[in-house]
Amino acid sequence: MNFYNEVLKRKDDLLNDLQTILRIDSVKDLQTKTDNRPMGNKIGEALETMLSISEKAGLETTNIEGMVGYAEYSPSKADEYIGVLCHLDVVPATGDWTTPPFEPAIRDGKLFARGAIDDKGPTLAAFYGLKVVKELGLPLKHNIRIIFGTDEESGMSCMKKYTEVEKMPLAGFAPDAVFPIIHAEKGQINVKLEQKDGQSETQGDCNLLSFIAGEKGNMVPDQAEAVIEGDHDSIVSKFIQYCKEKGLEYTYSNEDRKTILLLNGVSAHGMEPEKGLNAGFELAFFLQELSFSEHANQYIQFITKALYNQHKGEGLGIVFTDEITGPLTVNAGIFKFNPELSEVHLNIRCPVLTNYNETIETLTNTVETYGFTVASLASKEPHHVPKDSPMIRALQEVYFLETHEEPTLLSTGGATYARFMENGVAFGALFPGKVMTAHQKDEYIEIEDLLKATAIYAHAIYKLGNI
Repeated sequence: MNFYNEVLKRKDDLLNDLQTILRIDSVKDLQTKTDNRPMGNKIGEALETMLSISEKAGLETTNIEGMVGYAEYSPSKADEYIGVLCHLDVVPATGDWTTPPFEPAIRDGKLFARGAIDDKGPTLAAFYGLKVVKELGLPLKHNIRIIFGTDEESGMSCMKKYTEVEKMPLAGFAPDAVFPIIHAEKGQINVKLEQKDGQSETQGDCNLLSFIAGEKGNMVPDQAEAVIEGDHDSIVSKFIQYCKEKGLEYTYSNEDRKTILLLNGVSAHGMEPEKGLNAGFELAFFLQELSFSEHANQYIQFITKALYNQHKGEGLGIVFTDEITGPLTVNAGIFKFNPELSEVHLNIRCPVLTNYNETIETLTNTVETYGFTVASLASKEPHHVPKDSPMIRALQEVYFLETHEEPTLLSTGGATYARFMENGVAFGALFPGKVMTAHQKDEYIEIEDLLKATAIYAHAIYKLGNI
């Protein structure tokens, strides 16, 4: 069976359906939530649109309270099913895009839009993989279910809901990472740190009114802003010199006798903070040159001493690594400072063998020395499927047959829906050696890679459907 040729016959339909979904600004927005669209109006629209596309393809669909939906193909009416876990929500489209992020554009063989690679492109690839299997009438022992989540980027409450009301798959994959196969995912510790204003403190030459950077804990902040009272000319002169020396993009202004400093960085996924340029770090590093209140100085010192470019937790004392998933990483994703109550949000990715209690205790003790307390903490356990699993062997065979490349087993700091399945792995859709643009401006998927991934998914669905 030449799955790739079958995909080519459906190329136009695939691209049309994908662009339809990409046009929907499906960023979580609780201000527009309703009972039927609990993650916000646009995410609800994306889910309903995807289920409508599925119904037109002849699949049985279910919408579970607007939280999660699925499209099922059940030719054999089997008791067990294979799950393909996808998500339709996207992160905010920050940064200066070449073309509008929710107006899909094709340039140089690439399809640009927010969600193109994370995760709407892979979702449509998996969906069309199932369409190929269904339309060819290939025999299956198990049902196949494409599951569409709506809250992957900020808590995965959709899949938590799914596990409450639905039987979990026999096995499956999440097309939400890279090829070949990710069989181990790091766990996470997500922490909000708070620093309250001290009553007895010295004052400085300047007054830091606010310091803000980042919108989501799992993204490297690409913009930071500070509002300062003080000698405007002196502050701006130092700021310009600092930014020019470090090659940073910046702007500044003066409003109501307040100096506003704006610094740009480079966004990246929180699982790989070293690949971005944290604007909060860089602006805080500059602010060291100014004299603020004791409270503000301590806040800035915590960033520059305990966090600044210490992506493995060195300044927090929580360095750890194992052979399965590599080193622990720390992303400082959100900064909020004001004279009364200030915050720093950390997204910590933990190797499979991490001692969580010890890590949390060390982190808590370290931040207390800078005047911070742990205001809230949530953790996710790591996920690991043994390399000799029959499902992994089946996917390795599929990947080799479709690509003629070695089906190496990988690990990741990312958290995918695969962790909700005992026999679940992340499987594509980014190919080895290609640039990952998820969570970045000008996100894209290469159209040829989209077609190749669809063929792989068709073959994988057929293989797993008969495992």
